[in-house]
Amino acid sequence: MVALLKRYRYCIIFLGILLFGLTSVLVFGDNRDDSYSKLNYDDWVLDWVENFDKQEIDTLIWSKIPRGKYAWNDMMSDDDRCFDLRNGCLILRGILNDNKSNDTSKYLTGGIYTKYKKSFSPGRFEFRVKINGAQGAWPALWLRPFKQGKNYPWDGEIDVVEHLNFDPYIYQTVHSYYITKLKQFNPKHSKKAQINIDEFNIYGVEITEDAVTFYVNGEKTFIYPNKELSQNKDQYPFFQDWFILVDMQLGGNWVGAIDEEDLPVEMEIDWIKHYKRVRK
Repeated sequence: MVALLKRYRYCIIFLGILLFGLTSVLVFGDNRDDSYSKLNYDDWVLDWVENFDKQEIDTLIWSKIPRGKYAWNDMMSDDDRCFDLRNGCLILRGILNDNKSNDTSKYLTGGIYTKYKKSFSPGRFEFRVKINGAQGAWPALWLRPFKQGKNYPWDGEIDVVEHLNFDPYIYQTVHSYYITKLKQFNPKHSKKAQINIDEFNIYGVEITEDAVTFYVNGEKTFIYPNKELSQNKDQYPFFQDWFILVDMQLGGNWVGAIDEEDLPVEMEIDWIKHYKRVRK
């Protein structure tokens, strides 16, 4: 018997390792970054994914966000220094502008959106992102209605992530006419969620007829309900088609002063996914 064991000891060792591996997957999960062990996907089907694995940003889907008059876009630039594709990630930067030959702004920031190009139906959105931190940095992942109204953001906005400076948490928020104009804050429309800014995190939101539900790494963080399932679009304009925005920004009254020694600052976006709900 001992001789037999010695003869087949390598086979036994290999089978033991294989059995341990299979047991680990069954007990602990496979630890893949692109899945939630805590969420039920039975009611959802993957509709679209952006992996940023090409050499250039797909301009059939994305456009660089132009400069605007609001605090979130008043430093937006198409300068190549604000954008990169690295190791399968989109890199968006906030930088000190040391070359003012084409743009006199002191600071420049990068952002992209699918506005006018690709719409997404109500469903589940997921973003795998490493935010990083800098004093004065204000990166965001958010959604706005594909059919734009005249009264932004009264016609609806969903902020999946807004992050300030080096905070160990993010803000997840909805905006509407009911909240912005009528100043109705019941139900609550915003909440903080704890994160580790030194790591990639998966940020999610589900949009249904009933509610907008936010997640961080598969943990439910916040729910904004459709009160009594009413048809009041002032209170719940969120069951509509959206476009995606991903952007870096610097400064403003909310985030505070910029520390130039912290620049450039990067946000790294690994992937973005959209799921449609399965009707049963």
